Amino acid sequence: MKHITFITGGGRSGKSRHALSLAREYRGRRAFIATAEPFDDEMKERIEKHKQERDDSFILTEEALGLRSAIESLPADVEVAVVDCLTVWLGNVMHRLESEKDEYLEVEPFLNILGTPPCDLIVVSNEVGMSIVPDNIMARRFRDLCGRLNQQVAERADRVILMVSGIPVTVKG
Repeated sequence: MKHITFITGGGRSGKSRHALSLAREYRGRRAFIATAEPFDDEMKERIEKHKQERDDSFILTEEALGLRSAIESLPADVEVAVVDCLTVWLGNVMHRLESEKDEYLEVEPFLNILGTPPCDLIVVSNEVGMSIVPDNIMARRFRDLCGRLNQQVAERADRVILMVSGIPVTVKG
């Protein structure tokens, strides 16, 4: 049976670092599914820094939208994959696939693959609901959708970790 670990927390709380640390405990082949797109110089720098942190011990897949297909397309011998991160992925989906509804077709297939993942997954996402209420409708919509997505992933996960100032706090599992 494959296991899912869900890591959430605030921005710069150590989520990605902890996810990589957990993945490095595996002896088998590891993968990293990156959802960020290099749309400006600052994001390019962030992506480059993350690549250096991973080195070549991870198979890299970059996928901004098709998260389910990225997971399904992993080589059969991958033991664990880090998905980093759902927050950026959801932003990509909302930006590219504008919808007036609070549902996006890409979300359900991703949630479905969590029922039978091909390998252990470590899924990273920001906890965006612990701050002020955003002052505009798009930001509130994003916060609400991300909150719902995080709840659905946490429900399916075997283990949920909340990162607080670089310290992992086990919430579930």
